Amino acid sequence: MLAVLGAGPAVAQDPCAGAVTQLDLNRCSAEAYEAADEELSRAYGAAVAAARQFDSSPGGRAEATLRAAQRAWIAYRDASCEAEAALWDGGSGQPMIRAGCLGRLTALRTDDLKAYAEQ
Repeated sequence: MLAVLGAGPAVAQDPCAGAVTQLDLNRCSAEAYEAADEELSRAYGAAVAAARQFDSSPGGRAEATLRAAQRAWIAYRDASCEAEAALWDGGSGQPMIRAGCLGRLTALRTDDLKAYAEQ
């Protein structure tokens, strides 16, 4: 009984744990990416706040360069994941591949922004 109860939280943390069909896998990969994107937004907000501490006025150099870097990173992420997903053109798993790539790169960027905010 305890083993079953103990497994509950682990399953809840993995949105793809119960996925069986490709449709399920595509959906749960998209949900995982959405969660990663929400975390990225929070980390970006903290990074902008940190940049503002170094600027004497809103939109100063630290904030402006961070914003430019974020825009460039988004373009890189999207293009990189499109290239990865292109290998699966026409396949039912292509949405899963794209979302998995987006989630993976987004999590890495989130770590970078958290580190930036802590400087």
